[in-house]
Amino acid sequence: MAGMNSGELKQRTKRFAVRIFNMANALPHTTGAQVVAKQVLRSASSVAANYRAACRARSPQEFIAKLGVVEEEADETLFWLEMLVETGTVSGEKMAGLIDEANQLTAIFVASRKTSKQRSNRKSAIGDRRSA
Repeated sequence: MAGMNSGELKQRTKRFAVRIFNMANALPHTTGAQVVAKQVLRSASSVAANYRAACRARSPQEFIAKLGVVEEEADETLFWLEMLVETGTVSGEKMAGLIDEANQLTAIFVASRKTSKQRSNRKSAIGDRRSA
């Protein structure tokens, strides 16, 4: 989302984790559903927590590395949501909003990490030219 600042993205990732928390609590008490509930809760809360950590990074390299973790966790969350649909545990209709948000967050973090890497590479290239 163009123009979204880090504070807004922190809130968005936290809201996403809360939505996942509520969805997981509503899942049936079958073995499979509960295993997936624990996994999706872990990965979705990790998206929010690791994005907060990325915002406190001490260097561009640390920020990029932490964004990589956020990207992986967002994609893993998407995987678990798809598993709930594909196993027939939750209808695709009920899961559509969460799947869409997981897709959007994954895309945001992929793009953000790519942009951050390009900026970091440009800055180091400028620094190399100055020191030469």
